[in-house]
Amino acid sequence: MEILIVDDEAIERKGLIMLLKREKIDAQIREASNGKQALDKLEEKPADLMLTDIKMPFMDGLELTDICSKKYPDMRMVIFSGYGEFEYARKAMNSGVTNYILKPVDPSEFHETIEKVTKEMNEAAIEHENRDRRSDFILEHVLLELLNGKDLETLDPSIRKMIPDGFAEDITVMALLSFDHDFFGIKSVNFSDEMKKKTGFDFWCVNIDPSSCIFVFNEEIEDRKALGEKLSEAVRRLYDETAYVAVSESLPGGHSNLKALGRTYDSLEALMENRFYLSDDHVFLEGDETEPADINDIDSDVLMKQIKQDINVRDMVGLRVHYEKLCDKYKNNTGFSQVYVKFVFSNLMKEIYDNLPKEDQGSLSADVDRLYRTTDFTEVMNILDRGISLLEKNFDLNPQTSHREIETVKKYIYEHYNEELSTELLAEKVYMAPSYLSHVFKKETGQNLSKFIKALRMEKAKQMLEETHNKIVNISYAVGYPNVSYFCRSFRAYYGVSPQQYRTEEGKS
Repeated sequence: MEILIVDDEAIERKGLIMLLKREKIDAQIREASNGKQALDKLEEKPADLMLTDIKMPFMDGLELTDICSKKYPDMRMVIFSGYGEFEYARKAMNSGVTNYILKPVDPSEFHETIEKVTKEMNEAAIEHENRDRRSDFILEHVLLELLNGKDLETLDPSIRKMIPDGFAEDITVMALLSFDHDFFGIKSVNFSDEMKKKTGFDFWCVNIDPSSCIFVFNEEIEDRKALGEKLSEAVRRLYDETAYVAVSESLPGGHSNLKALGRTYDSLEALMENRFYLSDDHVFLEGDETEPADINDIDSDVLMKQIKQDINVRDMVGLRVHYEKLCDKYKNNTGFSQVYVKFVFSNLMKEIYDNLPKEDQGSLSADVDRLYRTTDFTEVMNILDRGISLLEKNFDLNPQTSHREIETVKKYIYEHYNEELSTELLAEKVYMAPSYLSHVFKKETGQNLSKFIKALRMEKAKQMLEETHNKIVNISYAVGYPNVSYFCRSFRAYYGVSPQQYRTEEGKS
C-alpha cells in the first residue's frame, strides 16, 4: 500500500508516521509539506491513501482534496482539522474525503479511523477483483460462443450489453493446443500465467475442454511455426507433458473476425487430427503443407504395414498419406524393376479388396491382370486409386456399421461421463483410428466429439444443481472433473454464470 502524509509541520508528519507504524500496515509511507508538493509526489507515483492537514501554505488541504478527487478518484483521503475548522472539513467531505480526524490527534480515534478506511479499501479491492473476474468470464463465454459459430446478435441481451465495442475484432492469430488426455481436468495449474511467463507472449487463453485450449493473440505473429514450437516446448518444460499445437493463418481483422472465428476454429480442429498419424510432428500450420520425408529413406515393408493398419482401423486419412508416400517412393525411380513394383502394388490391391463387400471383390482378378499388363506407372496408381475410393465409399456409406459404432461410443460416454474420456480410449472401443472416429462421429452427429462430451457433462451438472442439494465439489467429481476450480470455470464459461449463482437463481424462480 502507498500512503502519502501531507502536513506543513514536520513534527506532525513524524507523529502520524509513528501512529501508522503501530497499525502494522504493510505500506510505503511518503511525506509532503504542502498541497503543491503533494501533487508532484502523486504525479511521480499515485497513492492508495492520503492523510492531509487542512491549513497549509501554497495550496491548502481543501484545494488539494478537490483536485485529487477528480484526478485520483480511487485514492482514499483523510483530513485533519482543528475545532475551529469545521466548515473547511464539511467542504472537504463534499470533495471525496470520507473521513476526518480532529487535532490534536487522539491515538484511539486515529486507530479507529485507519482501521475503518483500510477495511473499506480491502473490500473495494475485492469487489473490483470480483467485478473484473466476472467480466473476464462473460467475455470468455462470448468468445466460446463465437468459436462455436454463434452470432453476437443471438446472445442474451444482458450479456450483449457487457461486451465492449470492437470485441474480438483485433484478434490476429489463434492457436489450438491439445493434449492426449484430460490435462486441465486433472491438474490444478495456473496455466495461462505460467505459459505467459515462460514464453514471453501476451495472449488470452480460453479453455475448450479438459484436453485442449485456444490461445488468442492480438499482436502480429511473423513466424507461426516458431510460435507453435515455443508453446509446445513451454508445456514440455513446465509440466513434462507432450502438447500438440495447430496455428491459424492471420485473421482478417475488424468486424469480419466475428464470422471468421468459427470457421478458423473448425479448421484448427481438423488440422489437429494430424497428430494421430503424424506422430513425430507437434506443430501444424493452417494453409501450409507438411514437409515431406525423404521418400528413399522410407522402407516399403514399413509403409505396407502402416497401410494395413490404416485399413484395419478404417483410417482413410492415414491410408491416403501412407499410400501417397508409397507412390512417391516408386514414381520416377528407375532403381526398381517393373515386376517388383507391380508385385508390391498387387499385394496392396489384394489387401484393399479383401476388405470390400463380396459384390465388389469380383473385379480383383481383372484389375490385377490390368496392373501387370500396363507399362505406365500412372495407370498402376489409377487402378489402386479406384480400389481405395471403393474402400472409402464403403466405409463412409455403410450407415448401419457406422451408426452402430457411433451408438456404441455414445453409450460408453453416457455410462462413463464421470471418468476420463479421450478420443484414443473411445476409438479403441470400436477398433477405429482416433482421426477416423472423429470424422465419422461428426458426420453422424453433426457435432465434434469433445464438444459432445463437454455438453453432456455440463447438462448433467446443471441437472444436479437443479434437482439435488449435493455440494458443488461432489457434483464436479460426479460429472468427470476431479479439478473443482476447473469445473467451476468451465461451467461459468459454458452457461455465463457460476454453479453457485445458477443454483441460487434457480432457487428463486
